Amino acid sequence: MVIKDCLGIRRGENVVIVTDRFCYPIGNAIANSLRKITDPILIEITPREIHGQEPPKLVAEIMKNSDVFIIPTSRSLTHTCARIEATKAGARGATMPGITIDVMIRALNTDYKKIAQLTNKIADLLSHAKKAVIRTDKGTNLELNLANRKCRLDTGIIKKRGEFSNLPAGEAYIAPNENKTNGTVVIDGSFALIGFLDKSVRLKINNGRISRIHGNNKLKRIFQQYSEKEKVLCELGIGTNPAAKITGNVLEDEKVLGSIHVAFGNNLGFGGRNKARIHLDGVMKSPDFWLDEKLIIKKGKFLI
Repeated sequence: MVIKDCLGIRRGENVVIVTDRFCYPIGNAIANSLRKITDPILIEITPREIHGQEPPKLVAEIMKNSDVFIIPTSRSLTHTCARIEATKAGARGATMPGITIDVMIRALNTDYKKIAQLTNKIADLLSHAKKAVIRTDKGTNLELNLANRKCRLDTGIIKKRGEFSNLPAGEAYIAPNENKTNGTVVIDGSFALIGFLDKSVRLKINNGRISRIHGNNKLKRIFQQYSEKEKVLCELGIGTNPAAKITGNVLEDEKVLGSIHVAFGNNLGFGGRNKARIHLDGVMKSPDFWLDEKLIIKKGKFLI
């Protein structure tokens, strides 16, 4: 599905697979399958310390000069300059941060045409909305300004020059105006670097930035290592994959149908203006969601 249905890799295309020791079995399996139609390059890098950390410069150059890149790594390269520059140069590709065999079997084995239909519909609504509101029974009450921002699609269909997606796919995501998000967000599904949450994490957001974290000392310590730019709420995402389940792996969790996630840090790769060294996502279950006063999702169920 990765090679044919999602990326449509053709005979003779220049393909690079970037992996690390944690995801090497998956990277190697993809490389072995690719050898039937092309001569791929398989690169194992040292695992990155955090999501959004750049790969080695030589790897970035190889990505930029490829036709296709596939990146199964333990830490996400999705929001790195290396990935963004490769896409700008015309390479198409997929990142697979934190991918496991279980996630591949469960969440990749789905109908991507149906996912694309729903994702396109949600993306159109987000692109034309000025305001979004999220509320949950756990205490989320967050207002985001979306004016003049364009939604991006993660459909899993990556067959044209310069196209990009996560795999497994299934989300519509947008960069809110960085200094206009206010309220409280309670993350009760999972959080990047933390995993599955036994106890919800409450974050107070003032003028687009985290002002207080309650409920997880590890997350507090992570953000204390960074500047104010890493505390910016940089993304709003809506899950559209009916095969995905919340397991603690954010790659899959943020794709769960009807879930909502927000992220903190870098959003330059999808229309934002915040340059940061990290990108960390937190997933909410069963949200209520409004766009310009219209209820779009109720308790995690789409109303459109």
